[in-house]
Amino acid sequence: MPATPFASVILGNEPGSFPHGVLAERHPAIIRQVRDALPYGPGQHRALDELLKSCAEGTVAPLPADAPDRAAWHAWGLAEYAGQSWFDVPWLWSESYFYRRLLEAVGYFTPGPWRGIDPFRPVKRAELDAPETDRELAALDDLRGLPEPERGRALLHGSLWGNRADLGFRLSAEGAEAREPAPALVADDSERLWSLLPPGGAADLVLVADNAGRELVPDLLLIAHLLAGGRIARAVLQVKPYPYYVSDAIMADVLDGLERLRTAPGAAGELGRLLRSAMADGRLTVRAHPFFCAPLPYERMPPDLRAEFAAAGLTVFKGDLNYRRLVGDRRWPPTTPFEAVTAYFPGPVAALRTLKSEVITGLTDATEARLVAAEGQRWRTDGTHALIQVNRPAREGI
Repeated sequence: MPATPFASVILGNEPGSFPHGVLAERHPAIIRQVRDALPYGPGQHRALDELLKSCAEGTVAPLPADAPDRAAWHAWGLAEYAGQSWFDVPWLWSESYFYRRLLEAVGYFTPGPWRGIDPFRPVKRAELDAPETDRELAALDDLRGLPEPERGRALLHGSLWGNRADLGFRLSAEGAEAREPAPALVADDSERLWSLLPPGGAADLVLVADNAGRELVPDLLLIAHLLAGGRIARAVLQVKPYPYYVSDAIMADVLDGLERLRTAPGAAGELGRLLRSAMADGRLTVRAHPFFCAPLPYERMPPDLRAEFAAAGLTVFKGDLNYRRLVGDRRWPPTTPFEAVTAYFPGPVAALRTLKSEVITGLTDATEARLVAAEGQRWRTDGTHALIQVNRPAREGI
């Protein structure tokens, strides 16, 4: 990797910081939300209450001896961090392990009737079934008469902004327009992205999904557009192997999203049926590698996942968590080049991200100055800014 400035790993032990607030306030709120979402029994309630107390006052506890992924978590750092405060271990690790312990508390991995039941499903389904989704899907009909580049741009921005206040399919992509005093789109490598997916090309796309519901649907629509327009030959959609970070997509969410599209009228239904056909003939594959729930940066990906990314014409990482793992969850100076911190990646890579955490790279001095002058540091975490960043590192072995 080219020389980069030193950047410390982000911890959650600084009172008043964004990571500290997530650990001290958001995680307890999530436990209470899960407790009320489904009719769990007394044992599950006790386990959730114990986790709540542990988050506030306790330390990282080991997994049960019979946990199916105990060996993996020990390799991922549990042997080192057990017994330490949740606030004193790397924030990325602490967040990830919290969700693993939450699933244990509700019996997700335990033989019995609650095994495999997603505790976040009620929230995901409510969002997918919301009237706003109907309006966004209906807006697809307005794209039919546009030239292919304009349709692609609208769908790319739909995937970028996800469920942010109906920004999904605004034809003018208003969410990306420069605005005073600071731009909503803080970095835009979209032309480089399209250059890697030319019409008539035979590239394979890997899209590493982020959230389910109204954020996954635009990802599916973007894949459908790329397949229908001949910009890609095949697509792999990578989702999480089990529920994670409240709304992250798993296979059940993909099926829900496909059914939502298939049963919609107009262009949305046509694209939904195209995707189902693509799954049947192998042009669209869904996978769920265990490493997507690992509490580690992608620089430490296993060899089989590295080989898959190396073979792809482009790998697209969606969302904030994937960005943190892609560049490393560190306190980078914002002007640190994106190309430098992703130089390890084995093939062309793109990030589509709405900013919801402190990590950021690839900004110009001028852009950072405008953002700070207008908003202090709020721009890093409030979800009102986004980025499209692309790197095309030299292929390994070339």
